[in-house]
Amino acid sequence: MKFLLAVSLIPLLLVPAFAESQTLRTDKGALDVNISYDEIQPDVQTKINIDFLNPMTEKTQEHIDYTITVTKDGNQVFGPIPLTHTSVGTVKIPIEFNQGEGIYKMEFEIEGILFQPLPTEVVSFDIVVGDTHAQTTMPDNVIPTEENGGCLIATAAYGSEMAPQIQQLRELRDNTVLSTQSGIAFMSGFNQFYYSFSPNVANLERENPIFKEIVKVGLTPMLSSLSLLNHIDIDSEQEMLGYGISIVLLNIGMYLGIPAFGILKVYRFRKN
Repeated sequence: MKFLLAVSLIPLLLVPAFAESQTLRTDKGALDVNISYDEIQPDVQTKINIDFLNPMTEKTQEHIDYTITVTKDGNQVFGPIPLTHTSVGTVKIPIEFNQGEGIYKMEFEIEGILFQPLPTEVVSFDIVVGDTHAQTTMPDNVIPTEENGGCLIATAAYGSEMAPQIQQLRELRDNTVLSTQSGIAFMSGFNQFYYSFSPNVANLERENPIFKEIVKVGLTPMLSSLSLLNHIDIDSEQEMLGYGISIVLLNIGMYLGIPAFGILKVYRFRKN
C-alpha cells in the first residue's frame, strides 16, 4: 500500500533525506521524538538529527529541556549530557559509535517543555551500526504502525491519524495487504525505503501549507483507486499479487501516463 503512495509521489524522492529515520513517542505521551541519520559505521563520527515534535499539531515543538545517553551492552558510549535546552526544537549531535558493530541504545529524558518543568518522560531508540546487523531492528514479520511512524506523508496532509483517508489506508494495510505472506514480506521490505524519506516530506508539509495542499490533491486519485480493494475478496497469494500489480499499473497510468499524453498533445498542437 505504501508502495502505491510512493508511486504517486515520485517527484518527492528528489528531496534530500537521511538514510535512516525513526519516530517514537515518550512514555507519557507529551512528545514525539524523531531521529534521522546516514548509515553509521563503527568508529566514525556521525551526526544524529533530532526533532522534538508536538504530537497534537505534528509540528516542531520549541523550547525543550532534555538529556541524551547512548550505550551498547550496558557500556556508556555518549553522555549523559547535562540538562540541555533547545529553543528551536531541533538539534544535530555528532556521536562516535566506538564499541564495534551491533545495536546501540539512544535514550532521551525530557524534563521540560516551553520553560515548564515536567516529570521526566523517556523514549529509547535502537540504532544499528555496521552491515552485520542491518536487519536486526526490523525482522521480516514486524511491520511499523502509526504508533512508531505510520503513514507519515498522508497523516501530515490530512492533519490527523483519525482522518477518514488515514483510516482507509490503515484498514487496507491491516485487513488486505497484511492478510497474505506476500503482502507481509512486501511491507517489511518497503518500510525501510518509505521511512527513509517520508519524515522529511511530512516536515515540509507541516512547514508549507501550499505544499501540503498540493500533496493532498495528489493523493486523491490514489485513494480512489485503493478504495476498489474494499469491494474485492482476496483469498490467496496469487490474488494479492494480481490485484496489487493492477492497482500499481493503474496509478502509474494516472500519475505518469495521463500527464505525458497531455504534454504530447500540447506539443503536437503547437507544432502544427
